[in-house]
Amino acid sequence: MSVDDEATGRQNAATYDSAFLKACRGEPVPHTPVWFMRQAGRSLPEYRKVREGTAMLESCMMPELVTEITLQPVRRHGVDAAIYFSDIVVPLKAIGIDLDIKPGVGPVVEQPIRSRADLARLRDLTPEDVSYVTEAIGMLTRELGGTPLIGFAGAPFTLASYLVEGGPSRNHEHTKAMMYGDPQLWADLLDRLAEITGAFLKVQIEAGASAVQLFDSWVGALAPADYRRSVMPASAKVFEAVAGYGVPRIHFGVGTGELLGLLGEAGADVVGVDWRVPLDEAARRVGPGKALQGNIDPAVLFASREAVEAKADEVLAAAAGLEGHVFNLGHGVLPTTDPDALTRLVEYVHTRTAS
Repeated sequence: MSVDDEATGRQNAATYDSAFLKACRGEPVPHTPVWFMRQAGRSLPEYRKVREGTAMLESCMMPELVTEITLQPVRRHGVDAAIYFSDIVVPLKAIGIDLDIKPGVGPVVEQPIRSRADLARLRDLTPEDVSYVTEAIGMLTRELGGTPLIGFAGAPFTLASYLVEGGPSRNHEHTKAMMYGDPQLWADLLDRLAEITGAFLKVQIEAGASAVQLFDSWVGALAPADYRRSVMPASAKVFEAVAGYGVPRIHFGVGTGELLGLLGEAGADVVGVDWRVPLDEAARRVGPGKALQGNIDPAVLFASREAVEAKADEVLAAAAGLEGHVFNLGHGVLPTTDPDALTRLVEYVHTRTAS
């Protein structure tokens, strides 16, 4: 066992009995664990201060800055897990894809992938390509102690959509045109992205991440039959790539009420649920053997404290019979959210569910 392996083992041992990992495994918990997607971000004044003058992708490659930003919501809110500060396009940038994250727009790809010849631009990802990730996670796990760190990556479909469209898309017309019109090219593209994504998650786990989440932000644009045929094999390949590490694997997409069972079937241990489907109904769709994560509407946090608590109670009531439940929003923290509302929500859920 190498020194790095020993360090990872110590981190996993330190976090193994945390409420977050217990909930992911469906074990009894001292309280319902809470974390928030996009908890490290624009809603925090301290985030805006340290990011000032630094471009998004540049900030993702600065280990000390990544460490500070990842720790900020843990310090402020008392959440039960940290999520690694990065962006889903980081591994694509790391292998040489010419892209940038434009403020107010999102990831923009200079030369979209539209042909078989373009696949050659998607080379393998090596740990050396993202050495800054390994360095940052090492720093983070030393600081976090018993608080788990969640690694993450973008799922093959969502990455493919950015690459094929050239940026964010409302209708995914180029993406679906390839999926329906050239299914072999589409399958080969998603397979390459699955290999890159699996490698990226492996780097994070080997550096000390205690769990990983696969974000499929745009997959709610698909019908279940299209997902099963054209997307699920690639997502399953990603989950299989990290299965041997024994860390919980979370799968989340937006607008995926009709896909919840398939998201679990792809290989997730925990299925993330957006705010459109109550957790008890989500559990019926997902089936036994999976924990659920979610699912209060992020916009509720703009309402009164009493309204937020009432909605939290609804989520907790719907989660009462689940095998495991991680409390989260149904999508990411909105940029203009009052940070104090998040802090109060964490405290409320902890207090309400304390055993």
